Amino acid sequence: MADDPRAAARAAVEAAPGEPVSAAVSRAGDLFQLLRDGKPWTRAQLAVTTGLARSTVAGKVDLLLNSGLVVSVGEAASSGGRPPSRFAFHAQARTVLAADVGASHVRVALTDLNGDVLAEERAGLPVTAGPEAVLSHVVAAGKRLLAEAHRPDRLLAGVGIGLPGPVEHATGRPVKPPIMPGWDGFDVVGFVQRSLLVPVLVDNDVNIMALGERAGFWPGVDDLLFIKVATGIGAGIISSGELQRGADGTAGDLGHVRVARGEGIVCRCGNIGCLEALASGAAVARSLAANGVAAGSGRDVIELASHGNISAIQALRQAGRDIGEVLATCVNLLNPSVIVIGGSMAAAGEHVMAGVREVVYHRSPPLATTNLRIVLSRAGERAAVMGASQLVSQHVLSPAGIEAALAALVAAG
Repeated sequence: MADDPRAAARAAVEAAPGEPVSAAVSRAGDLFQLLRDGKPWTRAQLAVTTGLARSTVAGKVDLLLNSGLVVSVGEAASSGGRPPSRFAFHAQARTVLAADVGASHVRVALTDLNGDVLAEERAGLPVTAGPEAVLSHVVAAGKRLLAEAHRPDRLLAGVGIGLPGPVEHATGRPVKPPIMPGWDGFDVVGFVQRSLLVPVLVDNDVNIMALGERAGFWPGVDDLLFIKVATGIGAGIISSGELQRGADGTAGDLGHVRVARGEGIVCRCGNIGCLEALASGAAVARSLAANGVAAGSGRDVIELASHGNISAIQALRQAGRDIGEVLATCVNLLNPSVIVIGGSMAAAGEHVMAGVREVVYHRSPPLATTNLRIVLSRAGERAAVMGASQLVSQHVLSPAGIEAALAALVAAG
């Protein structure tokens, strides 16, 4: 499934301007993709754009209006006679539960279909508590948020969950996650659906952070890398507008790429010289502690740097250089136009960024970096829940998702 199902409809229209594209919008679900831009349309405008007969368009629009996903938004200017009605996508027609499960926290948010956060809550629950405890919290928190927002369960479109480890995207099951004891192969989807009978989508946390950052702040960027620097280090790769998961869902695992400075340093994965063993929050803290600086975590390092501790600032800058060494290869290979640095260590701000930029711009060819932007995450702590919401919206608002919803509506009478 394409990450942005609107792209197919837009491409069909743009491929042959002025030519009918009725084959590409043969169903109401296909027609709906044109409406997802949020702009008001009239039936006549849709008929001209798609090449479909006005009666055919009218029937499909009526189905969408009945679903609540499209609403009337007034009348267009009349060129004579009765003014035509206008209608648009109604993002508030359904809600989404989005969960960000981190190493030591769980954030659950209620959003609309555009990913706008309506309400949220955060708890300090470690992922090591196990899947049943963590997912039970997600379900309970989700139900609380729905009740407090006075949104009935029947308007819940789905649940999106980000996990801090490898996930088999097709099944939503974690696969040998290194910091998630008890989660390997656990049926996350099945467990949640015992309480919430809606689609449940699960992915690696950095993948959904990439989706959230792009949707919220870089919607026109088709080639973007989101780099999460926290307990681990990973990348969410968006290329040609689509999230790249790789053959087995492990694309973007930058934390276990070997770096030059890592000779003799053992990573928790068992290999030598991994980026994570040098530049993660815990690794930087260990390095400082070994040199007599009181730092037990990445948060401690950031706090020290914020108070001007030179050792902490130098350590963060070096971590940025190590990350930049790996990212320079990514730039040469993938040619992104934007690299976003996020995760808890992004709170170190320009200390890490300076090191990243120093190496990337030095080691990558001018053509690949002339228009390259390396920036801090603008979504911040909400990147994951925004992306988890996008994961659900892309599924339920796809042509097939809309057709299924309309079929259920017709069957229900």
